[in-house]
Amino acid sequence: MKGNFNKIINSEQLILVDFFADWCGPCKVLGPILKEVKEEMGDTLKIVKIDVDKNQSIAGKYQVRGVPTMILFKAGKLLWRQSGVVQKNEIVRVAESFL
Repeated sequence: MKGNFNKIINSEQLILVDFFADWCGPCKVLGPILKEVKEEMGDTLKIVKIDVDKNQSIAGKYQVRGVPTMILFKAGKLLWRQSGVVQKNEIVRVAESFL
């Protein structure tokens, strides 16, 4: 995943990375919210889910200490990060501000 991850975040497209874990309750709450975000934003935003237990090196590189943590990238640049559950309207507003 590691080399592929760098390729993904270096895209010119807006990439929202959702760092999650299967055992995390709030992560399960965030899942359907992210589906709604994707429906609203369509192809302007790509959402990538990273399981922190299976991808510890990536989680470590971005200092993900708690899940869920979302990080927004464009062209390899970290634009925004937020831990915890964030409502759909807020995620859409932040993403649109970088389009």
